[in-house]
Amino acid sequence: MQTNPRLNIRQVTWSNPVGADLRAAQQAELDARFGSSDHEPGPPPSEADVAVFLVAYDKASGQPVGCGGLRILNEHTAEIKRLYVLPYTRGSGVASSVLAALEAQAYALGIRTITAEAGSVQTDGRKFYEAAGFGPVPNFGPYAGVEHSYCYSKPIDSHSAAHTAMA
Repeated sequence: MQTNPRLNIRQVTWSNPVGADLRAAQQAELDARFGSSDHEPGPPPSEADVAVFLVAYDKASGQPVGCGGLRILNEHTAEIKRLYVLPYTRGSGVASSVLAALEAQAYALGIRTITAEAGSVQTDGRKFYEAAGFGPVPNFGPYAGVEHSYCYSKPIDSHSAAHTAMA
């Protein structure tokens, strides 16, 4: 799948070692930001509930630069999980490309609403989701009642999903 001419975005299994390394880097960064490893309400995503997991590779170097997944919440709703971009590539469109690819995959699965959550120390993540067309919603699921949690939602349709072409 292709959303950015500088990237190769590939669907991989949750257990893929490259994806696992990127998720570990994200969690280490969040642990440092939050000052604790106890910053994720509810069960962490897993192979059992993540329907799609993508890894973005830089075409020039072949290096992995970002990732993201979709946790299915119900027949028509999925949550973005583990959307992460290596710090040195931030601002280059990697996150937007991964998000667009996730939206296309969600639409293909019959998902019509995607949700996301960002914590209090993730101001960059909150700004990213807002810029990508997500609107604030009441905290849902494991985030309900969590003070440092900000939840978002975005409807997706064939127009938003059409921005991503499958390779």
